[in-house]
Amino acid sequence: MELKAWVAGVLATDTAEQHAVANEAPVQLGFSFDLIAGDASPRKYYRIALSPSDDYATKTWIAVDAPSSEKNPEFLHVRALFEAAGVRVPHLIAADPDAGFLLLEDLGDETLLPLLSAQSVGPWYATALKTLAQLAEIPVASRGLVHYDGSRLLTELQLFRDWFVPKLLGLPWTSTLDAGFTDLCNALIDSAAEQPQRVVHRDFHSRNLMVVEKAELAVIDFQDAVIGPITYDPVSLLKDCYVHWPRQQQMTWLFDHKRELVDRQSVSPVDDAIFLRWFDLMGLQRHLKVLGIFARLCLRDGKPGYLNDLPLVLAYVLQALNLYAPVSPAVARFEDVFLEDVLPACTTQPWYRQVAIS
Repeated sequence: MELKAWVAGVLATDTAEQHAVANEAPVQLGFSFDLIAGDASPRKYYRIALSPSDDYATKTWIAVDAPSSEKNPEFLHVRALFEAAGVRVPHLIAADPDAGFLLLEDLGDETLLPLLSAQSVGPWYATALKTLAQLAEIPVASRGLVHYDGSRLLTELQLFRDWFVPKLLGLPWTSTLDAGFTDLCNALIDSAAEQPQRVVHRDFHSRNLMVVEKAELAVIDFQDAVIGPITYDPVSLLKDCYVHWPRQQQMTWLFDHKRELVDRQSVSPVDDAIFLRWFDLMGLQRHLKVLGIFARLCLRDGKPGYLNDLPLVLAYVLQALNLYAPVSPAVARFEDVFLEDVLPACTTQPWYRQVAIS
């Protein structure tokens, strides 16, 4: 395997350099090479364990085999950008971006999600939101990140139109549905454009936060970072697709975070009601997109496990439609067709279950 040969070369060079500094004869070190669980992408991850010897204790790294589609130069750029801002990310040992090979610090296997409970979530989310405050302080100019503009937001929303409705639900995309969806997309894009634009991770949730050194959070899966709406990362965390917290608690966290951003002068003062509207409509954009992504992961990529998470995502969509239909004609029109056509088709699916969120 090419990746294994590359890792062997990196480790051999590193140990040779260490022994040269110490004026010692180099030694041959063996290592194990084990595939570990991946994510929703085509990337493959391997844990590299250096065989212990008289001179070396067991040490591990993570080797990544990532095809060119997985934005390897972007990963390296964003990793360095985040690290310079004080955000905890995996340390880089070596990289060959053309081949798609990375050797990174091993952060372990403990993501934040299984540690969350009603008792523990407060301190953990305080730490996570502090990380988002650090990201918001990164100057956006000349950072080499693309802008999360209306065109990109629309492309993501169209995943709902292309994958969730016709392919997963088997529904025709009618002119009525298209008209309501088009109006909604325009309203969501306008809301996103109103917001302060800052550095955005774009998938900041409990499965992309690694717990290291007991109470520290490290950020992973950041290669899609952009310059985008200030509420996008908070909604990814507080309306996590894999775990739900009561809305009143979400709002408390959100307003605390907004005050922190204002105190750090990352955003100008803004009314709570406006910030909440930005947050909720940003969440509606994200969750409609996720319905399409999870459908595509199942149907195209052979990963049906993501269907188990559709009911919570669907509940977030229904909640946002209900909250904003009374004040937004575009949301109201889409809610009508969603409740009439889309939701009944969802209830016939084997993955469907009703999730009550407060």
